[in-house]
Amino acid sequence: MNADQFKQAAAQAALDYCLAKADTDTVIGIGTGSTVNHFIRLLAPHRGRIGATVASSEASAALLREHHIPVADLNAVDEVAIYVDGADEINRELEMIKGGGGALTREKILAAVAREFVCIADQSKWVDHLGRFPLPVEVIPMARSHVGRQLRALGANPAWRQGTITDNGNYLIDAHDLYPIAPARALEERLNNIPGVVCNGLFALRPADLLLLARDSGVESIRPRPH
Repeated sequence: MNADQFKQAAAQAALDYCLAKADTDTVIGIGTGSTVNHFIRLLAPHRGRIGATVASSEASAALLREHHIPVADLNAVDEVAIYVDGADEINRELEMIKGGGGALTREKILAAVAREFVCIADQSKWVDHLGRFPLPVEVIPMARSHVGRQLRALGANPAWRQGTITDNGNYLIDAHDLYPIAPARALEERLNNIPGVVCNGLFALRPADLLLLARDSGVESIRPRPH
């Protein structure tokens, strides 16, 4: 299979998983990215079987509406049953780097709210150690230089993602050269404490509950290995 077929296989597995648990009141959180876009398209014929969706980005919300799938505001729903999203990297503990598409803050909010977090990915995203993919950090614009200096002090090579403004109106800095990130939870907390940081792309304090990983041999269901 090619890369796109792997993504579609993971998305189909996630749809099957969600529909087996869903009823007409179920709210499903929808992430951002190419694999999630497959999930949205596959969900469209079954939209009557769920209550609504909550989107992690304006791009995903637009695609959901294009397919006539109801989109709700997170503040208006009582619970998000399942959050489905991809990853830029994911390890055996189901800790992730996310945010290559720039939606990390809203993605992290949905992950925190959801009762269950299902990650869908192809085999190229599976890693032994996080950090080869540059770690995205969303920052308040006035704090960009300060945060960059703090990232350098941590050993990173920060690069401002010029021309990119998040859905929240902020800047993104990509922190290169942090490999290997371990322990990921400690770095996530440390970055969160830098004044001006809105969010960082480490999903270690709240890892995925289930990974549906598309491999040559099929889609594998992986639960996190305990710390």
